[in-house]
Amino acid sequence: METLRYAVADGIATITLNRPDRLNAFTDEMEAELIEAFDLADADDDVRVVLLTGAGRGFCAGMDASDGGDAFTAWRTSPTAPAGTQFQVPGDEMPRRRDGGGRVVLRMYDSLKPIIAAVNGPAVGVGATMILAADIRLAADHAKFGYVFTRRGVIPESCSSWFLPRLVGMQTALEWVFTGRIFTADEALEKGLVRSLHPVDELLGAATEIAREIADNAAPVSAALSRQLLWRMQGAAHPMEAHHAETLGLNLRGVSADGHEGFASFVERRPAAFPDRVSADLPEILGTLPAPIFDPTMLEDPR
Repeated sequence: METLRYAVADGIATITLNRPDRLNAFTDEMEAELIEAFDLADADDDVRVVLLTGAGRGFCAGMDASDGGDAFTAWRTSPTAPAGTQFQVPGDEMPRRRDGGGRVVLRMYDSLKPIIAAVNGPAVGVGATMILAADIRLAADHAKFGYVFTRRGVIPESCSSWFLPRLVGMQTALEWVFTGRIFTADEALEKGLVRSLHPVDELLGAATEIAREIADNAAPVSAALSRQLLWRMQGAAHPMEAHHAETLGLNLRGVSADGHEGFASFVERRPAAFPDRVSADLPEILGTLPAPIFDPTMLEDPR
């Protein structure tokens, strides 16, 4: 990979944005390689957790506009745009283009492995929006953040209009987006954007410690299903939807090899050795459930 480093060790896949001379600014190549990296992590049963960070003194300074001129026009007409991301619309002089950060974030949303972001420095524009799809975010205590889109005459991207209010509340999301100001790691912590702050030389260690706890203790299939449930139920119309999916999941996982091992290891007071693998043993629990479990009358008011 040209713009990333990808390495797997002891159950943790580390994805490092690797354009330190440009503060890891986002490019067409980085868009494609990030999607590829998450594909690799999902396909590898040895990977239990993904850790996303940046090389050098920055996490990601946003879209690379180093060529100058009209960056948005150059982005829409880029000859290096990934296949299928540009499309013609009658009456439009230029091709339209799918948001690259959005494609990355949608891939992260579908990840079967937990994602931890370690924000080692400035995270602006797409650098601030891509981390929203991580499950846990830590930051260096000197990091700065900015949703600067209105100051560039555009709008937020990377599905951030969906993610950001869910993480920090509507008022904070609107303030950050309306003003487009750069804010500190302390403010990010206060508002709930990040879990914790660390000296930069301790950041990866702190993120790895969380990743290690997940990798060593969580059944991979159960972690994948739990991740899907928690994210997707953010948009559920009624808690009954969660009840249906959880009921099916409990029934399937309770009689699985992992379920037997989990309870046996607890009774025997030993570490669990979960045999099930995401690549082969991941059940579908979020689709339409069979009639004996899904009874529409359960939604009716019993009074």
